[in-house]
Amino acid sequence: MSGLFDDPAPKAAPPSPDGLGLFGDALAEPAPQAAAYRVLARKYRPASFDDLIGQETMVRTLRNAFATGRIAHAFMLTGVRGVGKTTTARIIARALNCIGPDGTGGPTADPCGVCPNCTAILADRHTDVMEMDAASRTGVDDVREIIEATRFRPMQARTKIFIIDEVHMLSRNAFNALLKTLEEPPPHVKFVFATTEIRKVPITVLSRCQRFDLRRVRVAELSLLFARIAEKESVRIVPAALDLIARAADGSVRDGLSLLDQAIAQGETDADGMIAASAVADMLGLADRQAGFDLLEAVLAGKPATALAITDRAHERGADLGTLLQDLLDLTHTITRLKSIPGLANSSDLPEAERTRGAALAARLTVPAVARIWQMLLKGVAEVEAAPDRRAAAEMVLIRLCHVADMPTPGDLVRRLTAEASQNLSAPASGPAGGGGVRAMAGGNAVFAAQSAAVQPIAAVPATFRDAIALVAEQREAMLHAQLLHSAHLIRYAPPVIELRTQPDAPCDLAFRFARVLQDATGIRWTIALTTGIGEPTLAEQGTAAAATRRASAADHPLVRAILKSFPGARIEAVQDSRVDAYGLPPDIPPFTPLSGEPDMPDFAPPDAEFGDDDMMEPD
Repeated sequence: MSGLFDDPAPKAAPPSPDGLGLFGDALAEPAPQAAAYRVLARKYRPASFDDLIGQETMVRTLRNAFATGRIAHAFMLTGVRGVGKTTTARIIARALNCIGPDGTGGPTADPCGVCPNCTAILADRHTDVMEMDAASRTGVDDVREIIEATRFRPMQARTKIFIIDEVHMLSRNAFNALLKTLEEPPPHVKFVFATTEIRKVPITVLSRCQRFDLRRVRVAELSLLFARIAEKESVRIVPAALDLIARAADGSVRDGLSLLDQAIAQGETDADGMIAASAVADMLGLADRQAGFDLLEAVLAGKPATALAITDRAHERGADLGTLLQDLLDLTHTITRLKSIPGLANSSDLPEAERTRGAALAARLTVPAVARIWQMLLKGVAEVEAAPDRRAAAEMVLIRLCHVADMPTPGDLVRRLTAEASQNLSAPASGPAGGGGVRAMAGGNAVFAAQSAAVQPIAAVPATFRDAIALVAEQREAMLHAQLLHSAHLIRYAPPVIELRTQPDAPCDLAFRFARVLQDATGIRWTIALTTGIGEPTLAEQGTAAAATRRASAADHPLVRAILKSFPGARIEAVQDSRVDAYGLPPDIPPFTPLSGEPDMPDFAPPDAEFGDDDMMEPD
């Protein structure tokens, strides 16, 4: 006899055929379980090429390939996240394996979606369509499993498809193991690779694939898609909110649908029951687009109190002021584009705010003013990223922008100072004496520039010593040219005789090489005499002294003095005179007439002069 705790549990009585319990009461039915919610990115995943947006070039190429039967054995799909790489791979898999509703169809660019292969691939449960995430399976053993699987024919489908996502994560050995199979796969195997880092994929792999670059989807296309999906979901949302979501998606359909899901889930609507742009801006942590224009206009008007009041309201809503400066950068770029391409004001690619208020600002601002705003914002964004208090740094940037709003541009200031200098001073306002030009630098930006043109012709026989050295440069004798420039002091120049003093660091064959180059260039025999006289400074020393003189003259010019006074901290970066030659010297007028015939030894040479003999002076 069984013990107290060994008795078998009584079996449950079978239910009554009429659905009643033992005492005639109705049996309780199990509560129905609610279907799991599918996010919009999965619910509205494209199922055919027609559903893909923004990828017209790829769709057209693939449709033609299926129509003509020229289907590659391997595809490489690249692009930013969320543009449809994996979705396209699955559509290709269905297109290759679709058999049609009647079971007799072949590969087609328009899969039916109802045959067993289509439904199984759509449900991610087809045995012959294998997906592998290369981010988690990067080794050569994982690739060997794929290679081994290619030996067997498909179990159900027409073609066995291998989809490898984030293929750039594979190791080098894994890529090498895949190359042979990728180059000559069995006829029943196709490869589809997807990657966001195409440059990390070896060129040996790329050369074996048909590559498609999926581009970012434009804001206008994303807004239209989100509007259609919101209508299907019975959600009312204002177009400005859709534009914010599309812009925040940065060309990614999946990112945009996730943000739309979030906007719908927050449930905040206006008086008309619509999701407002302000609610989406709060959700994204962004300032309202109109508030961005308000802030930019306050900055341009030089109103720091108004600008800071706008930033205070944005900060209260949770907006990051560094992001606010990024928005101003974006608006500045948009205004510059509208300034350069006025037709954009009528384009549907831009939201309504950019087309109206942006176009008005573009018409009002000059290109130098917009460029100055861009440069200051660009520097300000970097300051905010490095600052311990992002809000304080952003406000300091905005205050600086307000205070430079009423400042003239460098060009306007130079024109004004030039006019004043012309009225009050007799000195010419076009530059330093000599017809040259001055370039004063303030923070790296050119404040003033003027140039004149003068050309010094070179005769067949160099008229001056400077021309002779320039002729050496023309003959591509760079080393000899540098030695003459820095180590040769001219005593006398009387072609074809040149008397020089060289510095101790000059090579001993400098005179011989100089004479040979001049003879080759002119056809005249030259004599180079080396003496111990003092002579002129080297050409390099003369150029340095001339540059210092021009700088001093420029600093004393009334216009330059006015510029330096108006721009504290400015400096004269360079003084340009287009009349000077490559050595920084003004035109040299020869004090003599070139001689002809064989040279005589100069009677002016001192007794201890070193002369090159005729054999040494004779070029080979």
